[in-house]
Amino acid sequence: MPDRLIPTDRLKPSVSTFQQIQQAVILLSPQKTFEPKILIRLKLSLENAHEHDPSFIQQILMGLYDRDYGRDHPSGFMISSPKTITAKIVLLTAGVYGLQLFIEPFTSWFVLTDDWFRQPWNGYRLLSYGFLHSPRDLGHILINMFVFWMFGQELERKYGRREYLWLYLWAIVFAGLVWSLIEVGYPGPPVFLVGASGGVAAIFALYALNFPRRQILFMFIIPMPIWVAALIGLLYDINHAMNRSGNIAGAAHLAGALAGLYYYKFGFSPGRWLADRLTGFTPKLPRRGPKLRIHEPNDMDSTMTQQVDAILKKINEQGQDSLSAKERSLLEKASREYQKRK
Repeated sequence: MPDRLIPTDRLKPSVSTFQQIQQAVILLSPQKTFEPKILIRLKLSLENAHEHDPSFIQQILMGLYDRDYGRDHPSGFMISSPKTITAKIVLLTAGVYGLQLFIEPFTSWFVLTDDWFRQPWNGYRLLSYGFLHSPRDLGHILINMFVFWMFGQELERKYGRREYLWLYLWAIVFAGLVWSLIEVGYPGPPVFLVGASGGVAAIFALYALNFPRRQILFMFIIPMPIWVAALIGLLYDINHAMNRSGNIAGAAHLAGALAGLYYYKFGFSPGRWLADRLTGFTPKLPRRGPKLRIHEPNDMDSTMTQQVDAILKKINEQGQDSLSAKERSLLEKASREYQKRK
C-alpha cells in the first residue's frame, strides 16, 4: 500500500507541531520504529500547510499508530500463525479434511445423523459435522471455503472476531438441528450430514443484507449485484429442500441463511448468548438495535480532544518523561477511540 501524504491545504502547524507528533508516536510505541522517510514526508506536508486545526495533530498521530510501518516486524524468516478467525477456520477445516482422507473411520465419528437425539451424548455432532466434508468430493470443501473466505473477512472486521465466530458456530448448530428435525420425519434408511454450508450460508446471507448492491461475478463469469446472486441461491436451495435431490441438504442451507437474517434484524446470536451465560455474563434481551448514527472523524468527545491537545503541548514543552501515568493512559485511550471511528 503506498504511503499517504497529509493534505497540505488543511493545517498550518506551529514550529513545534512535528516534534509533538514525533514525541507522541515514540510515547505510544516505545519499542516501535518508523522509517525516517515517512516522518520526513510528514514534516514536509506540515510545513507546506496553510491552515491550522488544533485537534489535527492527534488525528495524524492516530493514523501513524495504526499503519503497517508503525508495527513491529521481526527480522529473519519465520512462519506466522493466521491472525483472523476466518483464516483459522479455513485452516482448521482443511486440517480436518486431511484427517478424513487418511483416517478411514474419522468421518463416521463426527457426522450428524438424522436421529442423533435418540442418543443425547451425540449432541456434539451438531457442531462437529460443520468441519467435515465429503472425502469423495473435493469441490465440496473448496467451494464452501472459497465463499467463506471471500465474504467472511469483511464481516469479521465489521462485527468483531468474537461476535463473528459465535454467529458462524451457531449457524452450523441451527442448520444441523433444523435439518435433522425435517429428515427424521421421512421414511427410509438413516441419512447423515457433513459440510460447513449452514455456517457459510449465514455468512453469505449476512453479507448480502449488509452490502446488497456489491457486484460479484456469478459463476466467475456473469457480473451481478450480490442480492440477485443471493436470490438465485435461495431459489436453488428451496428446490433441493422440497425435492430432497442431488445429495444437497437444501434445508440446512436455508436454515443457515435464516440464522444470518435473524442476526441482521436483531443483532443477537444465541450462540454468543449461551457462551455469555456459561461465563457468568448476563446479556441484554434480544432487541433491534438503535438506528445508526454517522460519525465524522472529528466527532471525538470535545473534552477528550482538549485533554489530548494539552498533553501534546506538555510533551513539546517538558518532554514525554513529564507525563503522569494517567496522562499516558488517556493518550492511549484517545488512540483507540479514534480508531473505532475510522
